Formats: sequence, C-alpha cells, structure tokens
Amino acid sequence: MLTSVVGINWGDEGKGRMVDLLSEGYDIVVRYQGGNNAGHTVINDKGKFVLNLLPSGILRETVVNVMGNGMAVDLKHLCGEIDSLASAGVKIDENNLVISDRAVVCMPYDVMQDCLEENRLADRKFGSTRRGIAPVYGDKYLKKAIRMGELLDMDRLALRLKEIVEWKNLTLSAYGDRPISYDEMLAYLREYGGRLVGHIRDAGLYLDRAAAEGKNIMFEAQLGALRDIDFGIYPFTTSSSTISAYAPIGSGIPNRRIDRAVGIMKAYSTCVGEGPFVGEYFGDKAEALRREGGEYGAATGRPRRVAPFDAVASRYGCRMQAASELALTKLDVLGYLDEIEVCVGYELDGKRTDEFPFPDFLPRCKPIIEKLPGWKTDISACRTAEQLPPNARGYVDFIEKLVGCPITYVSVGAEREQYLVRKR
Repeated sequence: MLTSVVGINWGDEGKGRMVDLLSEGYDIVVRYQGGNNAGHTVINDKGKFVLNLLPSGILRETVVNVMGNGMAVDLKHLCGEIDSLASAGVKIDENNLVISDRAVVCMPYDVMQDCLEENRLADRKFGSTRRGIAPVYGDKYLKKAIRMGELLDMDRLALRLKEIVEWKNLTLSAYGDRPISYDEMLAYLREYGGRLVGHIRDAGLYLDRAAAEGKNIMFEAQLGALRDIDFGIYPFTTSSSTISAYAPIGSGIPNRRIDRAVGIMKAYSTCVGEGPFVGEYFGDKAEALRREGGEYGAATGRPRRVAPFDAVASRYGCRMQAASELALTKLDVLGYLDEIEVCVGYELDGKRTDEFPFPDFLPRCKPIIEKLPGWKTDISACRTAEQLPPNARGYVDFIEKLVGCPITYVSVGAEREQYLVRKR
C-alpha cells in the first residue's frame, strides 16, 4: 500500500499529527519535498516535537524514514534536529533514517540570498520564511545546486564548490553584501555533511525494492495544495510541488502509483505568510480563534492568519490532491463559538462562483457566508462520531457535503489518541 498524507489548504493543517497516528500500520515514511521552512508538530507519549526536516514517522521505532530527492536539506538544521530528538530518547541511526543522494543541499549562501531579497522587496515581500528555500530550488534548476550524494566524494565536491561560490558571489554582490568565503563553505560541508554521510544512499532503489516486497509506504507532504508552485496562490507559494501526484517523483520512484491519498484540512482556515486569503478575520475575532487554536507557525512562530472554513478552496485542494478521503483536524477548537461561519462560495465582480479562480483574481473575491449553530462544549473526550454533540456532527456532515470527499478521521485534540473514525 502506497499512501500519501497531504495538505488540502495553505499548510499547517495537522499533517504531522496524522502521519504520526497513521504510521503505526506502515513500514516506511517518506518526506518528498520542501525543506525546513515549515514544521510538523507531533504530541505523543514521548513529548512534544516540532519536526522541520525529519519525517514524522521518526517517532515510531519500527518505521524506516526516508528524505527524498525532492527535498532541500539544511545540513546544520538537520544535525540539530537529530541531536534534539536524541536528547529526548528518540533513536536515530543509519537503519531508520535514509537520505536520498539526489536531494539538494540548502547552503548558508541560499539563506543569505533569501533574506536579502525579502529585505529588498520590503512591503512587496512574498512572506518567505527566510530559510533559503526559493534560492536553493532556483540553484537546482540552474544546475548549480549541491546534491547530498556529492558529500560522498569531498575532493571532487571541493573543486565544484569553487565554481559555485564564484557564481553565487556575483549575485550577492548585486545586493551590496559581503562575498561568501569558499573556505568557510567547504568547512561547513565537511563539518555537518560529514555527520550525515552514513545515511546517504540511492533512496529510489531502496523504496522500489520495498514496494516490490509489498511494504506499506507513506508519503508525507509539507505545506498544502494552495502553496504548490504550480497550482497554489503563485507567487505566494513555496518553491516545490506539494501535491500527491509528485510524491513518487520526489521520492525517487516515478514508476510507482499512489493507492490512497489522505487529505488533511482544518475545521477552519489558517494561513502563514503573505498572499490573498478570502474571508480573513481581523481584530478581536481573529485573535480569539488564533488563541483557542494556538495558531502560531511551527517553524517560524509567526501568528497565523485565520478565517472560516473555506469550501471553495478546500474543494479545489481535494481535486488537486486527488484525495480519496479526508482527516478533519482541530474540530475541538470551535467549541467556544455560539455560531460558526462557513465560506460556501465567492462573489467575484458581483457574480457568485463556486470554483477557485486564477490567483490574480482572488483579491477581488468576497466570501459568501452561511452560519451553523455551535455546540458550546468540550468534545476532546469523544472517541466515536455518536459521542459528538448533534451540532458538531452536523457541522462535519455539512462541510463533507460541500467538499465532496468523505471525512474519515476527526481530530478532537492534540494528543495522539484524541481522534475518532467515522464509519462509512
């Protein structure tokens, strides 16, 4: 069984929590794109963990974790993440962590360039996390990125690095910044890359053989459909493909097909960073929802923008992700409301539309809102759909019908066991 766990909206939907939950039945968990520009928060019996690069399956001892070729790896950050988990008693070795030799390395000069460009843009910025993601993916397609496999031959890499540093300094000089040091970059690669060489291998070959043996493989996405480089709210997107169809490619097994796509979406909408966000709440209304949901970025700590559940965006996300079923997270957060707003359509230039428009048209869209009665009670102890208050069940049924995809899992709390399965 090959399963993808993907975001339906703007990211931060709770994918890490669901991967941790569902990974019990899987042999391998794969991250197939992105870098340390977003985080997956997992709370279980070992504690609370924020994972930026490591797959969320790393918290299960029986699971092998793979960082695929579609990823951008910040070596220093990854070493720090491994050390942090090790100090909490999480064992990480060459047997349970595999890093693709084709994944690209996010270098310090990529981070510098990212920060310089955001500073240059000022109030026109894209909302970058300043982690070097756009520059390193740019390097990749310019064929000037360093790949993890090159760390296995440092003598050859040292020669190639000279050309890359010379080229990158041409860009950095245009910002009026200091040139980067070749010696410092080489020392960086030796220090942090040297710690990781034992994990580097042909991940695609490993995964293809595992699939042939009938192993259960889960693919974990970063961010959501609306942050995809092609299908998201461009240019306010990430720089990689977040969609389910990319999972086999970003993992090294484009010859394999996904059997099951589990889409993750919140019971309301959140967004970190810049870009159009239809129906956004402001003021006390926004702060109340943000406070109840603990809506602050796992990687950056930035306050998330909040809004009612958006059926137009979510239906589009389900289509882009080819979702076969959904997990609805943070339903418990809405328990403080007397009535709950849902965006059921958009008004674009005076006309209703139920389809997600081209991103340039989004700032002209206004939300069409319907209101449902709240349930005004704590539902965190519910473990079956029947235990939910009638109005909570009605809310889930309502948004399930709007998006046209079955909601299988409902999260009613942050702990691993705080969820329920809706019987079909």
